Amino acid sequence: MARKCYVTGRGPKSGNNRSHANNATKRRWGSNVQKVRILVNGKPKRVYVSAKALKAGKVQRV
Repeated sequence: MARKCYVTGRGPKSGNNRSHANNATKRRWGSNVQKVRILVNGKPKRVYVSAKALKAGKVQRV
């Protein structure tokens, strides 16, 4: 299972590391996702939710 937000769909972003010589190597920024229990269709389920969605109150924690 990918570390992707169950609510908003936020996942890792990709880009480049840049050295002083401006060499580019690939890298990834992981999104801030937490494994939490939330109510899905009235039943508790353990899923990954982004910290942004938690702070915004988009989900109800159990």
